[in-house]
Amino acid sequence: MVTVTMAGVAAHFGRDVDRTLAKLPGIIAHARERGVDLLVLPDATIGGYLFDLQHPSDEGDSAPRSVDLDGPEIAAVIALAGDMTVCFGVAERARADGAEVRYNTAVCVTGDGILGTHRKVHLPLGESDVYRAGDAFSAFDTPVGRLGMMIDFDKTFPESARSLALDGAEILACLSAWPASVTDRSDRIRNDRQAHLFDLYDCARAAENQVYLVSSNQTGVMGGLRFLGQAKIVDPAGEIIAKTWAKGGLAIAEADVRASRARARRSLNHIEQRAEHAYRFTLS
Repeated sequence: MVTVTMAGVAAHFGRDVDRTLAKLPGIIAHARERGVDLLVLPDATIGGYLFDLQHPSDEGDSAPRSVDLDGPEIAAVIALAGDMTVCFGVAERARADGAEVRYNTAVCVTGDGILGTHRKVHLPLGESDVYRAGDAFSAFDTPVGRLGMMIDFDKTFPESARSLALDGAEILACLSAWPASVTDRSDRIRNDRQAHLFDLYDCARAAENQVYLVSSNQTGVMGGLRFLGQAKIVDPAGEIIAKTWAKGGLAIAEADVRASRARARRSLNHIEQRAEHAYRFTLS
């Protein structure tokens, strides 16, 4: 039996990159003390998220500071990671069509360097005013097994997680900056409509693909957005086996990932039993 200790982080990360880089050593050291092999930090760990989803601005301090994947900020996390596999979110600075653009990007590293990246594909509401959309879901090999990454709204679409499962992902890491409802706000976060959907999508994506899912999220308030927290680990049956609530913390679980996945697929294998001939992939 080869076990993996997975942890999803619920924490607040704002615009101040230097403050974040001073905060991360404590979080990673605490995870290391708990024996964590895979640590999943939230979307927008470095640079923070947007202040407003309806009418975001791409100017001044209203937009996250973009960083280069080969820049010092990523290098700082690589140096902290050591033998731990660490996923975290950044606003990636890149060039496309002859212009500088910003992607909402998840990065996975160990002390040896970058193992994989994912550019958020599904951009809700006004995100497309600030970010360019990614165009693929690809799994990659890590010391904890084959991993696939999604960024918050990506998990709303079953095709995202299914694409990663078809690419051999054993664990899905879903990094989020998922706020409470902006149109129908509840006095208590745990009663919020978005809090229900956040958990529902995590459990559904794990169960339908029979994989582990590690879900992280921002906490606290940024601009007009109040984030849910609710980091969790979901097993291949869709059961939440570790969870934080609205406050910061680590959701930690240990599992023999490959054995659990094989057991879940022993009689009902959702991947092998697909009937692609019956599905519609485009609107008619």
